[in-house]
Amino acid sequence: MKTFTSTLPDDLLSSLKDTAEKLTIPKNKIIEKALRIYLDQLNRAEYLKSFKQAANDNEIIMMAEEGMKEYLKQND
Repeated sequence: MKTFTSTLPDDLLSSLKDTAEKLTIPKNKIIEKALRIYLDQLNRAEYLKSFKQAANDNEIIMMAEEGMKEYLKQND
């Protein structure tokens, strides 16, 4: 594990400190969990965006339809 140093606004740092004390967990664990959740949300948003773009891409739609036809032939 590596060390990372950063600055935070005073109000956010105060809120972090209060929450860590209330939950009796280290501040770095709260930051780690929050960052993991945030990065996961960004990945999900990117994934959703790519699906929305694919839904409007006629070439991708044709490839998917052709693939489905081939799949159905194999299952007959």
